[in-house]
Amino acid sequence: MLYQWLYSLSNEFSALNIFRYITVRTFIAFFTAFFLSLIWGPIFIRRMIERHYGQAIRDDGPQTHKKKSGTPTMGGGLILLSTLIPCFLWVDMRNPFVWSVLIITWGYGAIGYVDDYLKVSKKNTKGLSGKIRLLGEFLIAGVTLYVLITYHGLSTHVVFPFVKGLQFDLGYFYVAFGSLVIVGTANAVNLTDGLDGLAIVPVVISATTLGLFAYVAGHAGIANYLQIPHVSGAGELTPVAATIVAAGLGFLWFNTYPAQVFMGDVGSLSLGGFLGTMAVLTKNEILMVILGGVFVVEALSVITQVISFKLTGKRIFKMAPIHHHFELKGLTETKIIVRFWIISILLAVLSLATLKIR
Repeated sequence: MLYQWLYSLSNEFSALNIFRYITVRTFIAFFTAFFLSLIWGPIFIRRMIERHYGQAIRDDGPQTHKKKSGTPTMGGGLILLSTLIPCFLWVDMRNPFVWSVLIITWGYGAIGYVDDYLKVSKKNTKGLSGKIRLLGEFLIAGVTLYVLITYHGLSTHVVFPFVKGLQFDLGYFYVAFGSLVIVGTANAVNLTDGLDGLAIVPVVISATTLGLFAYVAGHAGIANYLQIPHVSGAGELTPVAATIVAAGLGFLWFNTYPAQVFMGDVGSLSLGGFLGTMAVLTKNEILMVILGGVFVVEALSVITQVISFKLTGKRIFKMAPIHHHFELKGLTETKIIVRFWIISILLAVLSLATLKIR
């Protein structure tokens, strides 16, 4: 942890005292992660091409996607690698919340990697069994939350936005509830990752918003003024969120239409797990439904499509997730992507408004 060493020298060099501020370390961590992702991006893509780790396209998908077959995948690995070094340099790694976020993010990334590897090695779109994947996700989230509640004082209260003072204490049932939030968010992001740049920008927007929530929740004075739950130690999650935002922007440099690399499950599951964990640790589990509205709608489109087909034999959408429905309706890929980005920004602003509307 470079910043702690630098801060320890502040008695001799007073200018180094700035490293005790979360805001300063957040900005430094951001630029460290961004430039690492830009530098490593071409190398990463070249290695994926050399190993023939290309994306397999669904046979029943939009025909316009056929040209994307063979595009390097597992780009989420670039994001994860670009965040790790800045975290060790500029984040207090003694903080249990930091370790919890990293364990779930990297744990979900490992599950996604296995899924991606099976897909590219067998050249199909099935990958890891859905049951095994969900079991692994719930296990990682459940154990992590249990440890946080038992040994590090994580609150088991669920807070409702827009309503002052409305909260419920779930006790140890919170382990199941929090795990459901994390797993649900991870898989919703996974379903959203279907067009070039579609998933990463809403992830960046959500991570930025949750980073702000982490900062205010971790600051006792601000939390008391805004009448939101004070979560001691949550402020240290802000520079972690900054590394995700920066690495995500670096990834977007290569993922924007037409994509040079795809995120893959290693990216969508890990980033979704990160967002879900941030929502749980900052006590914004319910608010995540609003903030992650794009992900929620994508997931619901799949759920309703499956239920409708099983019960009636008819499909509600031309194809699910819903972004494929809009493609088949004639909207261009870039138009769908940008409009989803705009919606994500609007939902983030609405979520931030809850800080004052209580």
